[in-house]
Amino acid sequence: MKMSGGVEWALHCCVVLTVADHPVPAARLAELHEVSGSYLAKQLQALSRAGLIHSVQGHAGGYVLTRAAAEITVLDVVEAVDGAAPAFQCTEIRQRGPVATPPEACTRPCAISRAMSAADDAWRSALKAVTIAGLARDVTTDNGPGAFDMVRTWLGGPAPAANGRQSGS
Repeated sequence: MKMSGGVEWALHCCVVLTVADHPVPAARLAELHEVSGSYLAKQLQALSRAGLIHSVQGHAGGYVLTRAAAEITVLDVVEAVDGAAPAFQCTEIRQRGPVATPPEACTRPCAISRAMSAADDAWRSALKAVTIAGLARDVTTDNGPGAFDMVRTWLGGPAPAANGRQSGS
């Protein structure tokens, strides 16, 4: 399965939001990950449209998760960013060409379609079994118990100024 780069960015943002003490502006998330602010904004909008994050307006505004991280799956994020359509679309190629199978003989999906659908189902099940809370737990396991302390401290620092540099610099 091929996913857009926006899925990775969106997942990282959701994991960061699990440890944020306050709403995190899109510009701050982009700066934290050193990614394009405009491209990240599109991913955050997709997450917001899907109801996974919410934008808080105002001076102290930014993004927050809409529900507990244990209730948001990786599949939720993938579908928010890349859509829910199956990766494989059967076009019934077996019904074309000089030795085409007649439509009336095609009473069930072909072996290729069945195999691809099974793979898609397995992939979706695997992604649905992993939550944002689980990813955050794995980050802590992989990087140590203080893994998010630096992120939390950094998020609490001065917000980026309009020119892209941090205010107070």
